[in-house]
Amino acid sequence: MTFTRTLLADDHALVRTGLRDALASLSGIEIVGEVGNGIELMDAVLSLKPDLLVMDVNMPDFEPVAAVKRMLAVHPSLKVLVVSAYDDQSYVVGLLSAGVNGYHLKDQPLSDFQLAVERVLGGGRWISGPLVDRLVGYHATAASEASPLTRRQRELLFLLTQGYNNQKIALAMNLSVKTVENHLTALYRAIGVESRLEANNYANSHPELLLSIEQEQLMKMPEAQVAGSLTVLVVDDNPRFRMQVGKMVSRAHPASSIYEADNIAGAVRLAEQVKPRLALIDVILDDEDGIQCVRDMKKISAATRIILISAYPDREFRRMGLSAGAIAFLDKKDIDAAVIRQVVEDTLAN
Repeated sequence: MTFTRTLLADDHALVRTGLRDALASLSGIEIVGEVGNGIELMDAVLSLKPDLLVMDVNMPDFEPVAAVKRMLAVHPSLKVLVVSAYDDQSYVVGLLSAGVNGYHLKDQPLSDFQLAVERVLGGGRWISGPLVDRLVGYHATAASEASPLTRRQRELLFLLTQGYNNQKIALAMNLSVKTVENHLTALYRAIGVESRLEANNYANSHPELLLSIEQEQLMKMPEAQVAGSLTVLVVDDNPRFRMQVGKMVSRAHPASSIYEADNIAGAVRLAEQVKPRLALIDVILDDEDGIQCVRDMKKISAATRIILISAYPDREFRRMGLSAGAIAFLDKKDIDAAVIRQVVEDTLAN
């Protein structure tokens, strides 16, 4: 088995212990070193040549933006995940521009940190949910200046991330396949890419371009248009997690139509309009109650199979959720491609 050589950098030993314990539950991670200041960090990167660096930005003798640039210059394959309490927009943007692969806030759930590590190691980028809204204005302005996208191009980019082929995009957008091909050419030119894969990578690096689409999801292909399709609603206040679950569902059943909501009102509106066959709902939706969301959805879409999910698998949550109408309760840390595939298969069988 190949292990990911991982270096931890934080000036608080207790924090490093917490990070080490969190990483222990992920397979294939090997902690090769721990440091507590900028000088030690640079020496460790040069001597240990880690695959992954998990670092704070507030350490003695450390200027993070310059240090990241120096480390990547000498070790370009290094993956860097920042874990910090700092959420200043300019600070975050500076580090992302310097080349870090992810920025995770320390006050977010442990399961999110583990998702962040998996995401970065998988070649993607990670930004903690609370940071995304703050960065939307900045990135949207930058994107509009560098490569302005029309609403149709944003819709097209969103559908590409869902794995739609040209025929499925044509049905979803009510266009001819030839017109879709023309729009794809224009989209590629606008964002400076040459292929579907590069467009997907661009979307992963610029999630803010997809956020506005979450409120326009009814443009997706109705279930009746594709034989054997599955309509799925994911309700969670973390856009990264919603996207990750959506991609796993699409891989398990490519003919899926996936909708997203981050609060009860949005979930209920979508449930009224699309009557999802399957719904995955987080127990805690910012300051709202996901169990109440289950009750409200069951009133308007009784046939929907609802699964509650939570980073805090409390026994009482499980009892209340099943009483409200959920058919199962899943711990977020247990959700992976195999679990989602089983959920999809069970839904299709019922």
